[in-house]
Amino acid sequence: MSLFKARDWWASVLGEGEEFDQGCLCVGDVDNSGSGYDKIVVGSFMGMLRIFSPHPAKPEEQMEADAQLLEVQFPDPIIQVEMGKFVSCSELLHLAVLHPRKLSVYAVSGTAGNVEHGDQYQLRLVYEHNLQRTACNMTYGPFGGVTGHHFICIQSMDGMLMFFEQETYAFGRFLPGFLLPGPLSYCIRTDSFITVSSTRQVECYRYETLAVATDADTRQDSDQQSKSSGKRLTADWTLVLGEEALDVCVPHTSSAMSSIFVLGERNLFCLKDNGQIRFMKKLEFNPSCFLPYGSVSEGSTNILMCNHNNMLLVYQDVTLKWVAQLSCVPVAVRVANFPELKGLVVTLSSDGHLQCSYMGTDPSFFTAPKVDAREVNYDEVDTEMKMLQKVIRGATKTQDILPRAETEEELTLTAIVSSNLDEVSCAVIPEMNGMPVPSVTVKVKIKSRSAVQSPKMTVCVQPPLAVTQDQFVLDSMGSGCELVVRFSAFLNGHYPPADLCGDIAVSYSSATGIPRVSQCKFNLPLRLVCYPSSAIKNAKYKITVDTNKPPVNLNEVFPDFSEKSENNESSALGFQLITGSKVIVLASKTSQRYRIQSESFEDIWLVAKELVQRFDQHFASLGVKDFRNSFTGPIPLPEYFETVDHHFELRVNVQKYQDLLSERAVQFRAIQRRLLTRFKDKTPGPLQNLDTLMEGTYRQVIALADAAEDNRERLIQAFTRLQSATHLLILLLSLWQGLGSEQTAILEATLLPLLQDTPQLGWEESVDAAISHLLKTCLSRSPKDQAISLSTGPLTIPKDTSRLKKHITLLCDRLGKGGRLSLTSEANVPTTVMMPAGCESIPEPIVEQEEEPRLQQDSAKYIKKKQPSKRIKSKSVWTL
Repeated sequence: MSLFKARDWWASVLGEGEEFDQGCLCVGDVDNSGSGYDKIVVGSFMGMLRIFSPHPAKPEEQMEADAQLLEVQFPDPIIQVEMGKFVSCSELLHLAVLHPRKLSVYAVSGTAGNVEHGDQYQLRLVYEHNLQRTACNMTYGPFGGVTGHHFICIQSMDGMLMFFEQETYAFGRFLPGFLLPGPLSYCIRTDSFITVSSTRQVECYRYETLAVATDADTRQDSDQQSKSSGKRLTADWTLVLGEEALDVCVPHTSSAMSSIFVLGERNLFCLKDNGQIRFMKKLEFNPSCFLPYGSVSEGSTNILMCNHNNMLLVYQDVTLKWVAQLSCVPVAVRVANFPELKGLVVTLSSDGHLQCSYMGTDPSFFTAPKVDAREVNYDEVDTEMKMLQKVIRGATKTQDILPRAETEEELTLTAIVSSNLDEVSCAVIPEMNGMPVPSVTVKVKIKSRSAVQSPKMTVCVQPPLAVTQDQFVLDSMGSGCELVVRFSAFLNGHYPPADLCGDIAVSYSSATGIPRVSQCKFNLPLRLVCYPSSAIKNAKYKITVDTNKPPVNLNEVFPDFSEKSENNESSALGFQLITGSKVIVLASKTSQRYRIQSESFEDIWLVAKELVQRFDQHFASLGVKDFRNSFTGPIPLPEYFETVDHHFELRVNVQKYQDLLSERAVQFRAIQRRLLTRFKDKTPGPLQNLDTLMEGTYRQVIALADAAEDNRERLIQAFTRLQSATHLLILLLSLWQGLGSEQTAILEATLLPLLQDTPQLGWEESVDAAISHLLKTCLSRSPKDQAISLSTGPLTIPKDTSRLKKHITLLCDRLGKGGRLSLTSEANVPTTVMMPAGCESIPEPIVEQEEEPRLQQDSAKYIKKKQPSKRIKSKSVWTL
């Protein structure tokens, strides 16, 4: 135990539930202010980057009132942050941020504020490198003796050193005999790299040796270099440590000599730049991090070392000079200069405690505050006690039968879909149509505000999508508890889904036994059901979407598909559905139009929906507020009616197969009865081919059952395709007439009233009844034409789809003429008058009967009236 404690000068707690490591902290003048004072840069594994300019807070101010300059959330974890001269055209300091698969270099700039809110800081991306291998750590320096600039070396998890000369990737070399990555550092004096291998020995590689070694694309190529021509990569020198190394540091204190410090699990090593041991210090504790820095004494080096006992130790070579107590276990330590005080020790713990402290001898005494001596007014105390007792009695006696509405739910659900597909797919069917079936992980965070009992989670996705587990029985949770549940979603059918959304519901009982349900939704990525593909020129079905902004690069809108696409053109993208056809998106070079085409009408839906959503997100990220998608027509009703007819035909076949099965079953039972009668007869007679007839009937029953089962599977697929086509029709109608969210919701409820077909209720009769209701209410020609009474007869399967098609066409026609969908128009409908028994009301003309004679002409006019002229078509140039 130390006699003295490290005195807090400034402290902060970063985030909640975030994790940090030794590479997540760096200090320096990151904004190039020229003041000579440092800023603190911290990155976390949750992808959060923060920049601080600490200063001691006044007693009346908050600790972090204006100390935090910048906070940016990145989608990927941050492994390491460094400052250096990483831009070729500038000698200013820039910030390098290392992600698992990306290296990004940013410029931090500050703008002086003209108001009391202070200065404004911005983070601007200068360049970035996408890594082909998962990164572990990095180091930087003037590799090869370059002056005025710094190069970057990244060590991957599989032992490859990747060298980047600022904006350019130079080369990559595999370390020989590599198993696990270790700490990496650069020695300026010898122009070499120091690392500790998994064989527990220090290895030194010169930059010149790495540059001239034979290049290798894989580890096997690197191991086989001895059998081919070229120089094999060998270490300049090695030194066996005999223990794992936590960190390696080469402080640049003098140009005449350089020392290499290696922090082991039980020892501290100081090596010369030729690999000889200068000194070694045996440690009596478990170290967590260290930092060598220059000493005022010539020929010696000071070392800051932290251990897992919350101690900060200061060594001068091997001599212990000072010990101070810290409030946490640091994983990174740095020394920084700030305006009020220079040489402050900056420490960062694994759970986000950032602290700036100094090692002084100021005593920390606690003085109890003085208690104000005042006389007690017993009458006031007695009155307050009675009031509190009354409140307590009222709270214990009052128990509401129904739970009161609370502003905050007792259980909060947050679904996070992984941005990357699973490396090992969890799909039940590993391959479809010659393409592997991927899966994606969904992480559900369940956080309880109060105690909940017996929570059960249910996951629901639309077929043919499936999940690895759809039912979860969870343990009871206390107040403030958090639970994480993971599952994977994948494609499990030979047809594309109609929706990529999923629902999660958690049923539980509150502390008082009241059953409740919490819900949330999640959206699966488009990459789950399709792959990038080459574009084709012609297709059977085509849809054109107009915008009010200049055409954009499709590779920017679909970065996850453009990277792997065979076509590098920015005006065409191909999407190959795993269980469907190919969908092509073409951008016109002469107009603000985009064409979506495919050989299957319903397969266009998923790509069209994704295109509209990504356009909105893309222009919203650019700050464009007046962006709008539109559709000029014509509405593809003939193509949509083909899907409706196919679905209806399969529904009719279901009834036909049921009738045939009933007929054959009656015949089979009749033959069985006759055979039993013959067998029971005491005087046996000829069977008269009844056995042959029974065998033939049995085969017919089995064949009809197989055909009915196959028709049922085809009906499920046809209903899913009908849902996709209906979604596409709703999207085109909303873009065509600019429908709002409320009107679009009414249209969806009208055209998609069912989640699945049932023998008792099907899609055709449900949609026909819903459209008829709209045509008689809010979409009637005038308030006088609104129906007095709405029929509520039983819904049965229609004889054909002609009536349904007419109603859908009439619905589109009314919308095109300015009709608006609204449920409030029902209030204007006159109430039905109850007639006495024996009296009948005069029948009112029905809308359908009035419209049927003119319907064919109206629908033909409607389909053709929105076709663009030849002159307009000639202006749009579609290229691949």
